[in-house]
Amino acid sequence: MLKQVLVGTFFLLLVFLSPAVLAAQQITKFAVVDTNRVYQAYFRNSASVRNYESKKAEFQDEIDKQTAALKELQQKKLEYEKNGDAASALRTESEITKKSDFLNEYANAKNVELETLKNSLQRSDAFYQKLYETLARIAESEGYSMILSLQQANAVLWYSPSVDITDKVISELGL
Repeated sequence: MLKQVLVGTFFLLLVFLSPAVLAAQQITKFAVVDTNRVYQAYFRNSASVRNYESKKAEFQDEIDKQTAALKELQQKKLEYEKNGDAASALRTESEITKKSDFLNEYANAKNVELETLKNSLQRSDAFYQKLYETLARIAESEGYSMILSLQQANAVLWYSPSVDITDKVISELGL
């Protein structure tokens, strides 16, 4: 009878412990993503980035025009001084000061505007929502338990290129 109880107990332990042993042997599958590369690919083709780049070029053109006008005024002032026309040189100096002040204010204001646009692009909730949905879909379809960002470099000390799914994420985002 003791032998039957021991065999029964052993059988029960085997039945209950088998799933635990099998689960313990399951290997966690993980992947890494270079979110900076994904971000650059996503925004390279976006209307928002084209708008930013267009404004940036427009502002630079205006700065270039104002700088050229200042150089012309400085040349005029030198000519007036060379010809001994102190009154015209003084008026031109005043105009140079006004245009320089305007150019500095314009450049500062436009740099702030561009920085604000750039920051709003980088914090795009639509992008991150689409990114996380894509990551979740890839993780679930390919059996990943975890996807790490390469930008958290202190957390990823080494990885095999075989676990880098950055290109797949970019592809799935349609970029």
